[in-house]
Amino acid sequence: MTTITHPSFGEVPPDRIIVFDTTLRDGEQSPGFSMNLEEKLRMAEALEDLGVDVIEAGFAIASPGDFAAVQAIAERLQGAVVCSLARSGRADIQAAADALKPARRKRIHTFISTSPLHMKYKLQMEPEAVLATVTDSVTFARNFTDDVEWSAEDGSRTEADFLCRCVEAAIKAGATTINIPDTVGYAIPEEFAAIFTMLRERVPGTEKVILSAHCHNDLGLAVANTLAAIKAGVRQVECTINGIGERAGNAALEEITMALKTRHDAMPADTRIVTRNIVRTSKLLATITGFDVQPNKAIVGRNAFAHEAGIHQDGMLKHAGTYEIMTPESVGWAKSSLVLGKHSGRAAFRDKLRQLGYGDIGDNALNDAFQRFKRLADAKKVVFDEDIVALVDDEVVRAHDHIRFVSLDVHAGSKGPQRAVLELDIDGDVRSAESTGDGPVDATFKAIRLLFPHEAELKLYQVHAVTEGTDAQAKVTVRLEEKGKLVDGQGADTDTLVASARAYIHALNKLMVKRARTAPALPAA
Repeated sequence: MTTITHPSFGEVPPDRIIVFDTTLRDGEQSPGFSMNLEEKLRMAEALEDLGVDVIEAGFAIASPGDFAAVQAIAERLQGAVVCSLARSGRADIQAAADALKPARRKRIHTFISTSPLHMKYKLQMEPEAVLATVTDSVTFARNFTDDVEWSAEDGSRTEADFLCRCVEAAIKAGATTINIPDTVGYAIPEEFAAIFTMLRERVPGTEKVILSAHCHNDLGLAVANTLAAIKAGVRQVECTINGIGERAGNAALEEITMALKTRHDAMPADTRIVTRNIVRTSKLLATITGFDVQPNKAIVGRNAFAHEAGIHQDGMLKHAGTYEIMTPESVGWAKSSLVLGKHSGRAAFRDKLRQLGYGDIGDNALNDAFQRFKRLADAKKVVFDEDIVALVDDEVVRAHDHIRFVSLDVHAGSKGPQRAVLELDIDGDVRSAESTGDGPVDATFKAIRLLFPHEAELKLYQVHAVTEGTDAQAKVTVRLEEKGKLVDGQGADTDTLVASARAYIHALNKLMVKRARTAPALPAA
């Protein structure tokens, strides 16, 4: 392979892997994972700090909210390429171009299905019509930017000859990145790699463009397929934080990155990801979406560097390399430590936030978080890093919610009835309500319904401790469903009932975002 000249990245050497993150587009399409504008902005900034090269900010034509999010991210980011997805129609491409106008570096990502199954049943188009649409869509997109990516949706199930014709047409029309998605997670590594080898051998011009892989995890092979594609000449990987995405998810950014870093001997390629920011970005996404990472998740799960077996512990005590192929610190893990207490000041608190990967947060958000920290320090004997992360995320991420928690007074016990008196701030108007229920949690949730009437049903209520001890913060997850829309909310507090109220309110705020979406059917490519 040779060096490729790309409009956004200049000279791209053979060992340089471009990281294309689609957490804010494909990831957000997961049931329950919708984000509001401020959450998307915070996540986009975290992705830029992580070192992501291309951030797919959304699908501009999907809804006014998606358009606004792409536009706001385009205005905010300084270094990363901002990308919007677009189907092959001119209205989609125009919407993407309009939303991306403020971007310092921008990309339009357009696609169309190419497999026989999709063309017949989804598109109801003949192959020649699809081929003509490839040329037209890429040509039109090039009117707005030199950085155009074209994708063959369901590419792994597309007939070889037709895929070659489509890729050749896209390159001739001006596409600078060619993406082959394993849209339904059907491929196995050997055959997925063979697709890229075939394209490089058969299609003129592939040596001058970036080849890209976008893999779904339906068979648990997304990362394996992506790594196989890299070995076959792919220079761009499309992935998400924590592997979130349609159905079983996408290839996980953190797994691809650390596989390349750890096994550089087998795959002599590297990314520009700042690996020490990986865990912080993973936790931020979990807080925003309300979906915790599974404990045994590679790299970012809380058990990823835990050792319980006696043999393993003995080996670790003698040499960490016996059972760890990377250090926890290299991806951002750190041991919990009592650094701050009730006598700590604002400057120390701000410095601690920087150590934990927050960077500079606004004065108002800092003040709110600091006040909650002071209350936490008074309530707990020991303040751990995890406690600070939980309370700051809970405060900062919720800063722009329509509904905000103010106060809760609960009367509970075996004699009953259990009663909750709740105050909420709803768009600046502080309201209060009192309700009884079958237990203090039920009474609290009924009070929320009185203040903000809704038809959503409670589908999940889950509590776990952030750290150890009877004074640990509780982290509560609440799942709501309304007309087929699922949302998860999270809240943290030393008082489990307050955490429960915060989690329910977070879910309601996310539900309001879901209600506002008027999107056409979203693609999975």
